[in-house]
Amino acid sequence: MKTPEIIVRDPYLKPFEGTIVHRLYKAINKEEELKNAATSLKEFANGHQFFGLHKTKKGWVFREWAPNAQSMYMIGDFNNWFAGYDYEIFRNNDIWEREFPENAFVHGQLYKLKIVWNGGEGERIPAWINRVVQDETTKIFSAQVWNPKPYKYKYPNPTKKIDFPLIYETHVGMSSEEGKTNTYEDFRKNVLPRIHKAGYNTIQCMAIQEHPYYGSFGYHVSSFFGVSSRFGTPEELKHLIDDAHKLGIYVIMDIVHSHAVKNEAEGISKFDGNTSQFFYQGEAGFHSAWDSRCFDYGKREVLRFLLSNCRYWIEEYNFDGFRFDGVTSMLYWDHGLGQAFTDYAQYFSINTDENALAYLYLANKLIHELRPHAITIAEDMSGMPGLAASQEMGGFGFDYRLSMGIPDYWIKKIKETKDEDWNVCEMYYELTNRRADEKTIGYAESHDQALVGDQTIIFRLAGANIYTEMNLQSQSLVIDRTVALHKMIRLITISTSGHGYLNFMGNEYGHPEWIDFPREGNGWSYHYARRQWSLADNKLLRYHYLGLFDKDMIDLITEHKILNQYCQSPYVQHQADQVLIYPRGGLVFVYNFNPFQSFTDYSFEMPQGEYKIVLNADNKKFDGFERIDEKISYFSIPDGNGKSIMKLYLPARCTYVLAKIN
Repeated sequence: MKTPEIIVRDPYLKPFEGTIVHRLYKAINKEEELKNAATSLKEFANGHQFFGLHKTKKGWVFREWAPNAQSMYMIGDFNNWFAGYDYEIFRNNDIWEREFPENAFVHGQLYKLKIVWNGGEGERIPAWINRVVQDETTKIFSAQVWNPKPYKYKYPNPTKKIDFPLIYETHVGMSSEEGKTNTYEDFRKNVLPRIHKAGYNTIQCMAIQEHPYYGSFGYHVSSFFGVSSRFGTPEELKHLIDDAHKLGIYVIMDIVHSHAVKNEAEGISKFDGNTSQFFYQGEAGFHSAWDSRCFDYGKREVLRFLLSNCRYWIEEYNFDGFRFDGVTSMLYWDHGLGQAFTDYAQYFSINTDENALAYLYLANKLIHELRPHAITIAEDMSGMPGLAASQEMGGFGFDYRLSMGIPDYWIKKIKETKDEDWNVCEMYYELTNRRADEKTIGYAESHDQALVGDQTIIFRLAGANIYTEMNLQSQSLVIDRTVALHKMIRLITISTSGHGYLNFMGNEYGHPEWIDFPREGNGWSYHYARRQWSLADNKLLRYHYLGLFDKDMIDLITEHKILNQYCQSPYVQHQADQVLIYPRGGLVFVYNFNPFQSFTDYSFEMPQGEYKIVLNADNKKFDGFERIDEKISYFSIPDGNGKSIMKLYLPARCTYVLAKIN
């Protein structure tokens, strides 16, 4: 293998070329091994059509992989939950299977498996099941026979890859203003139109895979092929995705392949009595920080399970891609816990799980073979080189990685540094510091920053004032600062982002407080597990105007396609003044972070021409103070010394955007 392109582009990787090539060969060889068990990678990832309960022309067929089992029975509504011969499953090597007559099952019936192994037995939900429901009284989960009239999609998936994703991160269950678990139907009818109106072109759906504990935010998955029944039926989710495609919106899924819930009754831990059936043996099979199980990515049937899971969600539900959760945890045997990742050597040590890397390589290859326009995003805070580089370049094939350091930067800045000490030179460096050969998704905050125990940006800025002074009649210096910085932080984050941007639902208008799901500790309250859309709709509240600013900001970024352009050197980085001015995509972004001082006729060198303001955070429309005249043109003119000079009025703590018109 010749030297991979990622090393040519980054000479600092040269000392690790042997390890990089070895890892690529490991992934390529693993693909060849899997192809020997099938005709292609796509065919290998076809387990969901083989395993589980399926309706056939003659009746039904059920199959399950359980190498450690000694006997297996289906128990359910159809046999009074009795393990008898009529519903016994028979062993064929490590696979258990049986055909049943047409009248053996009826749509909607509940069932489980009773599995007996050497030294024990247990009731289990089938690993490949696509429908699981919870009894409202007993809270017990059961598999459900699901054979409805098939949903017919009316609108095709987008036929080309998106230029740059503007992602609206969502959680269906907490998307209602009412204190309840919301549904796919309500989201489709009432929230989807809001997202479309706000200008976002991509929805990221969280908590889709079935999970027994609602408060896990969907990250302790029990049934990997099951749509969470809390929110409705599979057909209702398909309708939601179909309507999003009608609006031209991509829909990606937050997929969890980094770990699994340790529950045995609801999940796949100790499914056939063997602790390591799906998971690594010993300590490697347990994630102590997450209290969950860790997949054995080197085992063929585990790869079949996970790769089939990718194919299933794409083909069955028309998802346009995935955000892979917990990639850092997958990549390292210590899950990256306590690691700062300040040295390249940390990426290429024996601490890296090369089985997991090979799986991610194969998953990306499969996904893009199935759907060339698909979006794959890695949630990796370690910065593993090549993770989001193309496989042709010697990378592992993710389209994007999340810029996870940026929200951490904003938290640290707001918590630890006074406004008057904010360093705009450092700010621009931190926001644009990324690998040139990998695309990134920038964001100021996601759901992570809103969880109980943490705080959103607006709450850090406003504190308790958010409860009493967000109406237009209130006069509050704290809220004036909050509103101004909320707009400035979002604009500078999106306009310096690599190739995409993400926002968690409601944060665009400064949704107050935090997220806390119903649990014993809060009296099973839904108060913090909802979205107060009425705040954004109320024109007497400042939330409304923050939402308007976000919409116009998104529209501007979309119209000028600035995320398709590289960031350029700033025209101005003046730390003492706290002024930052930089071009991108034909626009000029102007910031005065100084909380006290405005500048008149602020002079700097800029390409000659006539410019107009196209977005102004100080506009009254966005709850600004209207200190800037947007009607006039601004000219950069020759100064007689071979330079073109622009002079601008820069109000304190303000931002606006110029576009060249001549």
